[in-house]
Amino acid sequence: MNRNIVVLGLVSFFTDFATAMINPILPIFVVVILNQSMDKLGIIVAVATFVSYAVRLLSGYIADRFGIVKPLVVAGYVISAISKPLIGFSDNYKSVAFLKAFERLGKAIRSAPKDYMISSFTKKKKYGKSFGFHKTLDIGGELGGTLTLFFILLYFSPTEQVIRNIFFLTIIPGIIGVILVAFFVEDVPKVNKIKKVSFKLIEKDKETVKLLIFYFLFVFFIFNDAFFTVQAKEVGISISIIPLLFVVLTAVQTATSYIFGLAIDKYGAKKILLFAYISGIISELLLLQEQPIYTWFAFAFLGLFTVSSLNANRAFIAKNAKNQGSVYGIFYSGVAVFGAIGAYIVGLIWNKFGMELSIIFSLIGTSFITLLFSIYILRNKNYG
Repeated sequence: MNRNIVVLGLVSFFTDFATAMINPILPIFVVVILNQSMDKLGIIVAVATFVSYAVRLLSGYIADRFGIVKPLVVAGYVISAISKPLIGFSDNYKSVAFLKAFERLGKAIRSAPKDYMISSFTKKKKYGKSFGFHKTLDIGGELGGTLTLFFILLYFSPTEQVIRNIFFLTIIPGIIGVILVAFFVEDVPKVNKIKKVSFKLIEKDKETVKLLIFYFLFVFFIFNDAFFTVQAKEVGISISIIPLLFVVLTAVQTATSYIFGLAIDKYGAKKILLFAYISGIISELLLLQEQPIYTWFAFAFLGLFTVSSLNANRAFIAKNAKNQGSVYGIFYSGVAVFGAIGAYIVGLIWNKFGMELSIIFSLIGTSFITLLFSIYILRNKNYG
């Protein structure tokens, strides 16, 4: 494994450590402490999701066209490290939405160039292995951050001041990540930086994007983890225990990420994507039962969906796309648009018609997309 990929994995470990300290409690912070409605939470999720992914189209193009890679990655991590602690000062949903969007802007700036770096440093075209390894450290950081959050809430109890202090503490792992990426990661090889790449996609790029459309549509319908969190509270799981649900989510991803990476290299990305979509459907079926025990398993299957689908899509792009930075940008931008609109609609349905109908809406949509995807891969067996 290339040293730069290992260090990038450590950077993601510490950055996601900080993110995981706040993600499980952010919906509770908004709905319970700030006393905002579910549609307001939907707006926050939509804005953050859109910003998180939309800018990746531009950053991916810049990485391809001008060879500017590491500066974008470093800038993205700096923005994320600074913005997380500031959420602790928020007193309404608008300020949360702005700061969460700013934090996601950092992720948007760095993500496509970072994937480009991983692809560039990968030897012998073992893209599944490289992305699987990186995702393992990435999710390992989430696991560590979630466990830290759980023990803080267990020891201090989830008061408003304690929750605000948790936001402030994220500055520590965030700064560690910035130091690692700024001083211990090389830029991409010079040969990749000087090549002239047009934004105009060639036929291979277009064929790659066709497969991504199914993922965009699936993301439109599937529940965001913020809605998973509120569902857990609705079925009676206490706020102090909710971080353990995210421990399940991240532990499943940590344990399986590298395995999925190897499976992608061996069996192909499309088969792993089909498994991912089925896992997503199962997670929503479990939520529909509206009982705590099923919610625990729902988080586990959400973890399987998340890690297998991301690894498969990223490896598929690395293997099949010519203009990789641009196609990574399209991938993340598509997730932005569809994920943001989907989160807003789910929030509206929940607020007006209740939790059960919003789950049914998501379940019907994801099932239909999975059926279409199955038909597509049967008709296109030879590509990818």
